[in-house]
Amino acid sequence: MKQRLEEIFKKYNITITDEALSCFEVYYKELLEWNRKMNLTSITNEEDVIVKHFLDSVFPYENISNGSMVLDIGAGAGFPSLPLKFIRPDLNITMLDSLNKRIIFLKHIIDLTQLQDIQAIHSRIEDFKEKNKFDCVVARAVSALPILIEYSLPFLKVGGFLMAYKSKSAEEEILNSNRALQILGGKIVDIKKYVIEENERCLIVVKKIKTTDKKYPRGKNLPKIKPL
Repeated sequence: MKQRLEEIFKKYNITITDEALSCFEVYYKELLEWNRKMNLTSITNEEDVIVKHFLDSVFPYENISNGSMVLDIGAGAGFPSLPLKFIRPDLNITMLDSLNKRIIFLKHIIDLTQLQDIQAIHSRIEDFKEKNKFDCVVARAVSALPILIEYSLPFLKVGGFLMAYKSKSAEEEILNSNRALQILGGKIVDIKKYVIEENERCLIVVKKIKTTDKKYPRGKNLPKIKPL
């Protein structure tokens, strides 16, 4: 796997160290092993994992400032935060997920790869207390953008960024986000469209431009039931 991973990262001008390559190799092996007993990903083919999970996760790595405190909402199997950490060891990452068995898996990977400045926390986002703390929130395959904005902006510092990984069909989500942005104090500052091995992708960058009211995010699943 190391050779193919190095080849494809090089194709997209992404520098990868030997240490990072080893981390990716361990991660892939454990992902397959744990996936046999719990649902972590439907994508298991080596080439597909490299392209659709690993490469896609790290693609915006240069857009995050050095030493940033990063929150991964709905971390799942660790995408995008673990690949980002392998490539950018300077980042201080918190992975949040509501399913404890996923957190157990993430902690297992952290231990095996001996990563520093990264933690996995079992919590629903509505119950998470660390508001106005993070420089960057990353979210991949979590929810529609208006919902994601409510789940993310309360935890960002003013001036911080949400990076929402989306497919090519994000235009409608963007159009539906105006009210949430206005209420929660955000502004879309960039929409990066790119193609990874014929897969059309989109990264929506939202900047927090003013303080978010303390009542957000709403509890009782309201962001999903009644989006702003």
